[in-house]
Amino acid sequence: MNFSYRHFILFSTIMPVLIIVVTLMSISMGTKSIALETIIDAIIRYDKENVDHQIIWTGRVPRALAVLFVGAFLATAGAIMQGVTRNFLASPSIMGVTDGSAFFITLAFVFLPGISSFNLVLLSMLGSLFGGALVFGFASIIKNGLSPVRLAIIGTVIGTFISSIGTAIAMYRQISQTITMWYNSKVHMVEMELIYLCVPIGMIGLILAISLARAVTITALGEDVAVGLGQNTRIVKLLSMLAVAILTGTAVALVGKIAFVGLIVPHIVRMLVGVDYRVIIPCSAVMGAFFLSGCDLISRYINFPFETPIGVVTALIGVPFFLYLIRRKGGEKYAA
Repeated sequence: MNFSYRHFILFSTIMPVLIIVVTLMSISMGTKSIALETIIDAIIRYDKENVDHQIIWTGRVPRALAVLFVGAFLATAGAIMQGVTRNFLASPSIMGVTDGSAFFITLAFVFLPGISSFNLVLLSMLGSLFGGALVFGFASIIKNGLSPVRLAIIGTVIGTFISSIGTAIAMYRQISQTITMWYNSKVHMVEMELIYLCVPIGMIGLILAISLARAVTITALGEDVAVGLGQNTRIVKLLSMLAVAILTGTAVALVGKIAFVGLIVPHIVRMLVGVDYRVIIPCSAVMGAFFLSGCDLISRYINFPFETPIGVVTALIGVPFFLYLIRRKGGEKYAA
């Protein structure tokens, strides 16, 4: 048993416990503290007349589940992107993928006001593909545009541009208040019906990502090596982009834009379990769930009793981490 698998076993033993702890804390803590006994009672014997039970099931359980799954989806999408592109700065929020999703959701609210939740999720996925294709398309026609730092700059510029257009359209059509929730995340407004819709779709993307793990590991060795080993890199990249679109699209449709999860978590996991994506991808999903749940808890208490948007917390962690990666790896072409 090598280094990575020893750590994988330790990781898979500790992380589920930490996730359970942080989830129970998320449900019990808030402007009104709720005892663990009441939480268990609400789960076993729900009483719709009990105010605490209503708070648990209509507000805190959907929120806790949403951040768990969104964290898992975004972290997995980031791991796939870093492996396939061999770019240590690749992530949905930096490469325009989340911006594309949010932009298409804005267009849906403006031009298709009666759109169903299912079709909104589908449009969010198409937006993910659009944002990613736009960034990589521009990068491919610019000299050294696919180098990590330049690609990050291009992704940030195009993502900001797309977001600005979406915001301008929303303001012109006087729906900016509604759209603001999607651009700043709305974890406090998640409904269980939307979780029932989005999570199964996101799980399809997660299963696809895990099934591609071996191929992503080979791709991460380099194009020439992968082709030499008989791998069809074009198919792997197309399926990987599909997985990223499903994962990111459902995450944005569920809670809106949240940045840096897909950048930070895969790097932490890689340091813990090694460079095999058969381990990195499932571990990123688990770590992502824990990471975003922890950020959600922090967001509630930075300015208690008022809530700080969860995106502010992920940015406070993510921006220094982003700068650290640039300083440490500089202009390196590929992730280590």
